[in-house]
Amino acid sequence: MKVLFIGGSGNISSSVSKLAIENGIDLYHLNRGNKPLELKGIKTIQLDINDKKEVEKALVDHSWDVVVNWIAFTPEDIKRDFELFQSKTKQYIFISSASAYQKPLLHPFITESTPLKNPFWDYSQNKIACEDTLISLYREKDFPITIVRPSLTYDTVIPVAIGGWNDYTFIDRVKKGKKIIIHGDGNSLWTITHAQDFAKGFVGLLNHKQAIGHAFHITSDEVLTWNQIYASIGEAVGVVIEGVHIPCEYICREAKKIDWIWMGGDFMRGNLYGDKATSAVFDNSKIKMFVPGFKATIPFQKGIKKTIEWFEADENRKVIHADYNRFLDTIIDAWEKDFMHK
Repeated sequence: MKVLFIGGSGNISSSVSKLAIENGIDLYHLNRGNKPLELKGIKTIQLDINDKKEVEKALVDHSWDVVVNWIAFTPEDIKRDFELFQSKTKQYIFISSASAYQKPLLHPFITESTPLKNPFWDYSQNKIACEDTLISLYREKDFPITIVRPSLTYDTVIPVAIGGWNDYTFIDRVKKGKKIIIHGDGNSLWTITHAQDFAKGFVGLLNHKQAIGHAFHITSDEVLTWNQIYASIGEAVGVVIEGVHIPCEYICREAKKIDWIWMGGDFMRGNLYGDKATSAVFDNSKIKMFVPGFKATIPFQKGIKKTIEWFEADENRKVIHADYNRFLDTIIDAWEKDFMHK
C-alpha cells in the first residue's frame, strides 16, 4: 500500500506514521521539513503543499492508494487538494475535528450522525465548511473521501483546557505550586485519547474501500471529569494541583481583554463554549465496526506520565512561555479580587 501524508510529523500524525511503517506501508511525507520525523522507512518530499506548481511537478510520476491531509483547515485547501489528487488517489482522508459537532449538544452521546454546528469557534466552522466541500466533491465528482474527526488527542502535547499544549509551561507551573484555572466546576465530562490509540483505528481505515464516503471519530472510551484530568496530571508530576474554579463566561470576558498572545481576543470563547466546556462522550461503535478489534488501551493516568517523561527527556522541549503564565495569573488575580475576598 502506497500512502502520502501531507504533514505527518505532528502530535497525532507521528504516532500514525510509526504504526503505518510497522504495518509495512510504503509511506511518504510531503511537508516543508521544519520538523522532520526521524523514522526509518519514511520517504520525504520536502515541499510546501501551497506551492501547487512545484507539488504537481514533484508528484507527476506518483499515484497513491491513500492521500491524507493532516494540515487542511479551509475549503480552499480542499479545492487545491482535489485539483492535485483527483486522478492520483483511491482514497483521500481529511482530518476534521470533533469540535465540529453540535454545540451545545441536544443529546449527550456523540455519534457520527450528531449534527455539525458550532456557532462559537471559527476553527470548527472552517472544518465544517471543509467537510461540506468534500461531501459535494464526493457526490458530484466521485472524489473518494473519508473524513476523520479526532477529539482531544495527545502524545507530545499537554492536553489541558487552558494554559497547555506544545510547551512545558503548564507542567512547570504545577511543579512550582502555582495555581491553574479549571473552567466551571470541573465536573463536565470529557474524553482524552492517546495518539497511539488513535493510530490503531486510523491505520485500519487506510485503503478501506467501504470507508469511502463515510465520517468517523476515533476516541478512547474512557470518560473523565476535568477535575479528574487535572488530578491525574498532578499525580503524574507528584503534587496536588491547586486549581481555581472560574466560570467560563468570566474566563472568556477577561481573556478578551488580553492581547499578549494567541489566547487573547475571542479565542477562549471558541475553546470553551465551542469545545471543552461541553461534555463530550463518544459512541465509537462505527470505527469498531469498520476496524474490528479497535480498542483504546492507554488510560489517561498512564498516558500523561509518558507525555511528561517525553518532555523531560530533552531540555529543548521544556519551553516555558512567560506570556502564558501572565495570562493565567491575570485571570486568576482578577477573579480572586472580584469574588474571593468579598
